[in-house]
Amino acid sequence: MAERFELIVFDWDGTLMDSAGAIVRAMKASCVDLGLPEPSEDDARYVIGLGLIDALRHVAPGLAERDYPRISERYRHHFLSSDHELGLFPGVADTIAWLADSGRMLGVATGKSRVGLDRALAHSGLGPFFHSTRCADECFSKPHPAMLEEIMGELGVDPARTLMVGDTTHDLQMARNAGVAALAVSFGAHPAAALQAESPLACLDTPAAFAAWLRTHT
Repeated sequence: MAERFELIVFDWDGTLMDSAGAIVRAMKASCVDLGLPEPSEDDARYVIGLGLIDALRHVAPGLAERDYPRISERYRHHFLSSDHELGLFPGVADTIAWLADSGRMLGVATGKSRVGLDRALAHSGLGPFFHSTRCADECFSKPHPAMLEEIMGELGVDPARTLMVGDTTHDLQMARNAGVAALAVSFGAHPAAALQAESPLACLDTPAAFAAWLRTHT
């Protein structure tokens, strides 16, 4: 399977960056701020990876659409209060650098906004390694295949030569909808059982196993 994949596309939150907990806390706090029922941990984790509006429709189904800007502002307030403290999972920076040095094209497909991803790329130092990125405010939200289709189209890579890496069922379903192989990591948002039910190539439970798999199988 050596050099099977020419393009590797990563989700961001919960896959490269250890940010799932911060997203859950911000989602819960923003609902409380507006007097809404606080979502459960499972519900808040489920929506990680979706665009913010789609996530809010799930965790706050009773909220009128006219109030989405208010809850979006509260979510950003809570998330931004701690995002400067967030870091990459151990070994991620070295793995991304290794993949880039080995000649792979790299992309990001994320539920973050463009402003949020650009900030995270700059803060983490990984920005220069990625050839193409797509965000939820630029495309249909996962699991729609648009993000992957646009990245593959921009870089001229076929689905058979593309791998999607993510920590949610939304990532794996997007990959299937785009005709792309998928790799799951279970140290982010969604539990291993839910990820394995989507039949990824593998489901890896630690950042070390994740790095080892990419170095061995791509």
